[in-house]
Amino acid sequence: MTDTFIQIAYLVAAFLFINALRVLGRPETARRGMQMAALGMLIAVVATLFHARIVEYHWIVVGIFAGAAIGYPLGMFVPMTAMPQRIAISHAFGALAATLVGLGEYHHGFTTNHLDSGHVAALALEVLLGGLTVTGSIMAAGKLQGWLPQKPITFPFQNISNFILLGIAVIGFVWMIIVPDAWPVFIVMLVVSLAIGVLIVLPIGGADMPVVVSLLNAYAGLAAVATGFALDNNILIIVGALDGASGIILSLAMSKAMNRSFANVLFGAFGSDSVAATAADGSTGGEMKPVSAEDAALRMAYAKRVVIVPGYGLAVSQAQHQVRELADLIEKRGGDVKFAIHPVAGRMPGHMNVLLAEAGVAYDKLIDMDEINEKFPETDVVLVIGANDVVNPAASTNPSSPIYGMPILKVSEAQSVIAMKRGPGKGFSGVENELFFDEKTSMLFGDAKQSLVELISQVKEA
Repeated sequence: MTDTFIQIAYLVAAFLFINALRVLGRPETARRGMQMAALGMLIAVVATLFHARIVEYHWIVVGIFAGAAIGYPLGMFVPMTAMPQRIAISHAFGALAATLVGLGEYHHGFTTNHLDSGHVAALALEVLLGGLTVTGSIMAAGKLQGWLPQKPITFPFQNISNFILLGIAVIGFVWMIIVPDAWPVFIVMLVVSLAIGVLIVLPIGGADMPVVVSLLNAYAGLAAVATGFALDNNILIIVGALDGASGIILSLAMSKAMNRSFANVLFGAFGSDSVAATAADGSTGGEMKPVSAEDAALRMAYAKRVVIVPGYGLAVSQAQHQVRELADLIEKRGGDVKFAIHPVAGRMPGHMNVLLAEAGVAYDKLIDMDEINEKFPETDVVLVIGANDVVNPAASTNPSSPIYGMPILKVSEAQSVIAMKRGPGKGFSGVENELFFDEKTSMLFGDAKQSLVELISQVKEA
């Protein structure tokens, strides 16, 4: 009866997870999707607590309280600007759990002499994927947080070294299947996987971190699948497969949005000094034209059609509430305001959607790239807030640019552009933005939040 109850609960949880993933595809229903996923996880956890393999609950209770003590602050108090690195750390925690379960299961099987090739194959894959996800996620979080250099860290023969380590891991995996009780090989696999996680992320530039975080999410999901097979746990297999598949699909979608391949992301060292220099050589050689907040506000106050393009600079300054207030003021004066959302704007998928939704911006105001691009020629003013590569015309006009071919928001086709930046320097990826030198572009330098406060004040007086 207990086992039947557990399997029914797992079935309900799986149904909730699958539907949550479907509902998460739309901004207006995403919150409900998260609630469904949380309920599914609660049901799965409670059902697992009735499993016959649990002999005592002391350490489980400790784990529950420790997890709550860590998880609640991460969910409630981490600012939106740090959300990408928080997600990376969450992947590290999940992968660490899978890795520790793999180590524990192997130790148990070794001491009781109950190791077979199939079981060990699942455990070895679990430890291999889990280990590289742990260290890779920590490296990604470090780059996003600024603890590590955001530019690629490379050394001679780095890719060759990585392939050699990967080869050692594969050989160890096959060895473990043939000789299940070869515990030294199991330890070597763990160490090698931890090293691979460090070495594959360090040479990747900060501009590619959204793809890397998504890919690490997929690895964590695949590690959970292996855990499910090792423990004969159906819900882990289902959840891990959902996580792994969605992570891979999302990574492919983001790579396509940047006109990049997986191989180019993982081995291209995009954002390095040489790449930045190449991009700079292809720039227009013109000068940026600064504009005062008063002049920019007058232009926006009397515009009929305004498009706002949010980028990571908006998140850094936490100015989402101010940008919503500005949009409301313009609409009260009879203008129409839309927000143009690029698939890879920010530092994680959906970063801008979440940020603006937090400020109360209506979902129908958030327009995807393909739909908004045809509206730019009839737009009076475009306000770009901290976005760089996603509005760079070089992606369409400059074959020598490293972002050439990347789908962008066609901001340069608007009647006029106001770009908000902290200063005249290059953006996060190190690629010069030709839009900022365009004749129809005016630059409003300064902190985005303070600049928006000034714009709001000037629009009220206009």
